[in-house]
Amino acid sequence: MSEQTKTLEELVREVPPEYEAELRDYVQSLVARRSIHPAVKPEFTWAGALENLRDRYTSVELQHRIASWRSDGE
Repeated sequence: MSEQTKTLEELVREVPPEYEAELRDYVQSLVARRSIHPAVKPEFTWAGALENLRDRYTSVELQHRIASWRSDGE
């Protein structure tokens, strides 16, 4: 049976005992990586927050102003 047709369980059973701890650590890191960043649909609660500035600035002017605030620390 080729390596690609073996199930994960079959491959794990073939791991030599001296590598079992390393395999366990690797699998636990994969599980932990998934639990740290669960798939969550983003919420755009900020949308429309600058609506009151619509007539005063264009989006490009706002981008420039925000960039200057970040760099100048205003």
